[in-house]
Amino acid sequence: MNTVTSLARAYSLAAAWHARQRRKGKAREPYVNHLVEVAHLVTEATGGADIDLAIAAVLHDAIEDAGIKAAEIEALFGPQVAGLVLEVTDDKSLPPSTRKQLQVETTPHKSPGAKMIKLADKTSNLRSIRLSPPPWPLERKRAYLRWSQAVVAGARGVNAALEDAFDLAHSQLEAVLVDRA
Repeated sequence: MNTVTSLARAYSLAAAWHARQRRKGKAREPYVNHLVEVAHLVTEATGGADIDLAIAAVLHDAIEDAGIKAAEIEALFGPQVAGLVLEVTDDKSLPPSTRKQLQVETTPHKSPGAKMIKLADKTSNLRSIRLSPPPWPLERKRAYLRWSQAVVAGARGVNAALEDAFDLAHSQLEAVLVDRA
């Protein structure tokens, strides 16, 4: 059984594993800020009831973006955490368009925990695009907005608070993008 100490270890490891990474936005904030936000959204929406889910939220990009092996996550935090992280990890050997389409197609079939991480991840990403816009063309931002909505459609019904947070982030970014038209 993981504990608060395990959660603290997850934050520490995530900070080390992602230390050289930055968000794509104008502010170029440390990538770990995204991981903290995703974990915060998940734990707040669930009342902190599932420590494994919180740890998986912190580590959700460790395999995909930091090259950490699932076996290492399992050895440190157990099969439940490793399984959740694997569920939300894209296969980077595939082209980006294929990975995006797979997220839309597979999200409805994921576990409730993986769906919650997906909801929080997309919410954090939309907030980031609005508050610290990446140097993308306007149409790419609009495409990301549409795609995130398609992914989240497959995660609905798992947690109303996370869905509300996503819907708010979506509407706020949409308003900004419409104003720029």
